[in-house]
Amino acid sequence: GRVTGRLHLAPRRRPPRRARGPAFRPTPSAMPYAEDEATYRRWFPLADDDNDGRVTGGDAVKFFALSGLPKPTLSRAWQLADSGRQGFLGPDQFVRALRVIAMAQSGVDAVDISAASLEQAVASGALPIADLEGIDAESGPDNNPFEAFALREDLAGLGEGSKGSGTPGGSSSRSSAGRDRSYSERGKVKIDAKAATSIVDSLKEIYRHKVRPVEEALKFGSFYSPLLTDGDFEGKPNVLLLGQYSTGKTTFIKHLLGQEYPGCNIGPEPTTDRFVVVMHGPEPRTTPGQTLAVQTDKPFTGLTAFGSSFLSKFEASQCDAKLLEEITLVDTPGVLSGEKQRINRGYNFEHVCEWFAARSDVILLLFDPYKLDISDEFKTVISCLRGHDDKVRVVLNKADGVSSQQLLRVYGALMWSLGKVFMTPEVCKVYVGSFNTEPLKTEHNSLGAELFEKEQSDLKRDLLDVPRRSCDRKVNEFVKRVRACLTHAKIIAHLRKQMPLMTGHADKQRRLMDNLETEFQACVHEHHIPRGDMPNPRRFKDIMKGIQIWKLPKVDKKQMQMLEEVLTVDLPRVMREFDNPF
Repeated sequence: GRVTGRLHLAPRRRPPRRARGPAFRPTPSAMPYAEDEATYRRWFPLADDDNDGRVTGGDAVKFFALSGLPKPTLSRAWQLADSGRQGFLGPDQFVRALRVIAMAQSGVDAVDISAASLEQAVASGALPIADLEGIDAESGPDNNPFEAFALREDLAGLGEGSKGSGTPGGSSSRSSAGRDRSYSERGKVKIDAKAATSIVDSLKEIYRHKVRPVEEALKFGSFYSPLLTDGDFEGKPNVLLLGQYSTGKTTFIKHLLGQEYPGCNIGPEPTTDRFVVVMHGPEPRTTPGQTLAVQTDKPFTGLTAFGSSFLSKFEASQCDAKLLEEITLVDTPGVLSGEKQRINRGYNFEHVCEWFAARSDVILLLFDPYKLDISDEFKTVISCLRGHDDKVRVVLNKADGVSSQQLLRVYGALMWSLGKVFMTPEVCKVYVGSFNTEPLKTEHNSLGAELFEKEQSDLKRDLLDVPRRSCDRKVNEFVKRVRACLTHAKIIAHLRKQMPLMTGHADKQRRLMDNLETEFQACVHEHHIPRGDMPNPRRFKDIMKGIQIWKLPKVDKKQMQMLEEVLTVDLPRVMREFDNPF
């Protein structure tokens, strides 16, 4: 049914809607936005109830109801605007939602409105300005047709009207959105009402209050990955590139950006000798790794665990490329092969790759037709990607340098090699093409030009879709981390309760570690842990060499219950809270 409870602003008289003549049309020199977008951006502060730069679900329900459209239509507007599922609308998403509303008001059925049709309507310039009751085209923070307090009171009454209840003074607008409620059924941990305006903010609060204290007590960061910071939650989506030297990783980034980034070096020899994070910036510059690792607003503070030898081989490169506004690219040193594998890099290359893989949305493995062999180091790196199989994409680069018959054989040999390494029945997604700034070579394979162009288009579409999936990926990685922390707590509790009370702790720990696989089996049966959640026994044993079990704090049932509540209560509630409010 239709959204009821439209505003009744008497005794204040609604200002007459002025004609949108030339006198009120912003010129391109004075306003960089289209007319409707400029209007919607002036409306944004009216919908942003607490001026935090975010229109949350509760704000949107009350403001978009002024359009008089049915809830399914408003739900479609929110769905197309919040494509990244952040749980709120920024100014750009707010404009997009109102454009969907304008399309619906012009007679287009909600089911026929898509992202493509919306872009076409905007490009045509024929889209009218949305009609919201009580809001004039010139309304804004400096030209509000209503008194601010009275408008808030009316909007609050609109939200409560269908339920037949109201709150004096309009103070219920925040509480009606539900963000001041406890994320625990028992009300033990409360999220700050201002902080929890998105899924990511809620994850940060849950982690800070419920998960991190357990991780710190049980040294979980040594077993899984370093403790998380706010930068880890707020960082842009990452795309990680891995491959042997001269397979075209740096050239691939240049192809995506349409320009070179500061510090890039391309050649047939191993040219990239460091990890380079290519990110957006207003001007070209590079930032050394030591400086980057101490910036808490960046998601790289955890790399300090790998020491100065790694940080000296790590840097960030900034350039003003459109793609980098949405994602961050990570270029890596070429994986060594042959005799070069004996060279000591000075840091654990595999563990660094595993760290980046856990924080990446897409992992690209690059090959070229002349480097299909998978070296021992490359095989170890790929084995570190287990658990992230859904992120892996394979790129067969420089494919225009071989004939059609050779390409067919190369593709078969590549799939055979990958099958031996991944040890899974599923086949990785493989993109075949030549990803560089040079025109496609057709002298070797005249029939492959169309194929290569389609593959390039598909890969770019896959990468451009990364920001939309980023929030879901962060939730997924957070769930994996909490499950791993819960499993770790159960393992420590199982091992610690076998420690003697007075003496002989070191001998008992040595016997437990020698018989670790049996202890893991007993832990699986005692705590009903899925076998797939158990850590690698060999790696667990190596890490435990520097940790004394009997000195770790006792894991009580309340801590385990708190972690289980995160998975069964808190996270489902967060997803419901910031899902489509309509």
